[in-house]
Amino acid sequence: MADLLVLEALTAGYGEARVLSGLSLALAEGESLALLGRNGMGKTTLLNSIIGLTRRFGGSLRLGGRDITRLPPEQRAAAGVGWVPQERNIFRSLTVEENLSAVARPGPWTPARALRLFPRLMERPRNLGTRLSGGEQQMLAIARALVLNPRLLLLDEPLEGLAPILAQELLAALGRIVREEGLAAIIVEQNARKILAMTGRAAILERGAIVHQGPSAALAADRAGLERFLGARAGGRSASIG
Repeated sequence: MADLLVLEALTAGYGEARVLSGLSLALAEGESLALLGRNGMGKTTLLNSIIGLTRRFGGSLRLGGRDITRLPPEQRAAAGVGWVPQERNIFRSLTVEENLSAVARPGPWTPARALRLFPRLMERPRNLGTRLSGGEQQMLAIARALVLNPRLLLLDEPLEGLAPILAQELLAALGRIVREEGLAAIIVEQNARKILAMTGRAAILERGAIVHQGPSAALAADRAGLERFLGARAGGRSASIG
């Protein structure tokens, strides 16, 4: 399978601070990656670097064979990078329908199809963003990214702060996106076990460098590895995976 995203020796950060150090990573078309690591190890910085929000000190990025290293964020989005940040960034003064129609681009993911993925949103098409729960806002943020019809979806802690029932609904929707639809995705999530169960591959960051890569299923079954890399107790929520 051809590589969709290729990062080569990427060094990036903020101001004069270098967070990522010579990081190289490849993601194939249709592949889903769980990006894990303790707090402050560079996971969000890596997503921000792919979308173009950090200072690059060296290295390169290619998407679908195209060099996007010097493109600003809006051009990377147009090239096919969809991004759902922790802050969600929905238009709170617009309705659910307006949030989707305002950014939709031609492609298989129409606003109507994105809404069908999230039944809770289908029940609230005219609700303003301010009238949605945190979980519904997260669903809307993902739906907004989908109607851009990206080639690659970046999700930064999509389950953070959600009630268990909403987290389960969101996980089911993400499973359909990456498994049934085959959309390539990189997902940062605190709950390692839940995200490993729905992704094909995992990578672990420590101090801005990748220290482990492999199948998600193999890492999920490796209790010692989870404890060593993530401080995660087998069978429980990973308290320090940020």
